[in-house]
Amino acid sequence: MPKAPKGGGRLKKIEVNLKLTDEQREKLLKTLQDRFEENMNRHKSLSWPKVQEKLKKNSQKLASLNAMEETGGEPDVVGFDKKSGEFIFYDCSPESPAGRRSICYDQKAEQERVKKGVHPAGSAIELAEDMGVELLTEEQYRELQELGEFDLKTSSWIDTPAAIRNLGGALFCDRRYDQIFTYHNGAPSFYAARGFRGILRV
Repeated sequence: MPKAPKGGGRLKKIEVNLKLTDEQREKLLKTLQDRFEENMNRHKSLSWPKVQEKLKKNSQKLASLNAMEETGGEPDVVGFDKKSGEFIFYDCSPESPAGRRSICYDQKAEQERVKKGVHPAGSAIELAEDMGVELLTEEQYRELQELGEFDLKTSSWIDTPAAIRNLGGALFCDRRYDQIFTYHNGAPSFYAARGFRGILRV
């Protein structure tokens, strides 16, 4: 996991791989199936064969799930949208995904740090776009927390309203004292214990 440098410094930029070999594809499907079956409380009325059928027809979405998996997100199905016919995946790792930490909120914020000689590992918005996912909103983050206990030691950037971002801020959430908290920080801030959780519709 990258650590935030003190003062000036440079972290290795997080890179996203969206290319899958047949072997990686089958391994990912097995991992997703095992996680699905081990956590039925997240999707009580859904069945894996239907999810798998959708995934096998959409290599791009499968590649995005692999990027979520490789960066420590442990993606799992948390719902089904009847209107769109899409399965909804969230990052369900106990703590904020370890492979996406020490990142600013967005690229503009990252560039502010770079100008000062500090190089974060990237930005949440840019990384999410590269992965083909979106940041959880505050509402979605709270929905996730109803399925278990997440971010007991870490925190996660969430999708921030434009009115807040335009003033230089960004939002993040965590779980402490059995409560879900939403906080604000300057968008250029970054910490070794903060990444982001994504949502993917398949």
